[in-house]
Amino acid sequence: MQSNKQEFALTVRAATQSEAAEMSSLAMRSKAHWAYSDEFLEACREELRYSEAQIDSTIYEFWVCENEGKIAGFYALALLNPEEAELEALFVEPDMIGVGIGRALIEHAKKKSAELGTKQLIIQSGPNATKFYEAAGGVRTGQRESGSIPGRLLPIFGISL
Repeated sequence: MQSNKQEFALTVRAATQSEAAEMSSLAMRSKAHWAYSDEFLEACREELRYSEAQIDSTIYEFWVCENEGKIAGFYALALLNPEEAELEALFVEPDMIGVGIGRALIEHAKKKSAELGTKQLIIQSGPNATKFYEAAGGVRTGQRESGSIPGRLLPIFGISL
């Protein structure tokens, strides 16, 4: 029996400052995958722009997932306090959504958070990602207003580590 599942050579590594613009573009493409309006996407643009300074900051950890030498997705962690880290971003190239890139990234983020000594990974989810975060072990703990769209409430998940 022949499998239709494509094999990937995935590598997760620390992001470099020079990849900031590429990650920002990837974040916008990934967000656009969910058929949001142009106005909505424009309102999100600043929040989804990542800078060299952010990548170099001690506040965040940025990690990319490569497939065949190309960035297929990335995530960012912020250490909130000794007990909690927050997933600040997790985006996957639209044509690679659903093939395991996101799963590799969230598992890596959970591992890195635990290595930092935290007990809880906090995630603000978009509505299209709630099932993904639930499958990763997330439990809905509340909601928070979007940083891009005033009045838009987004679900918050926690993953115990």
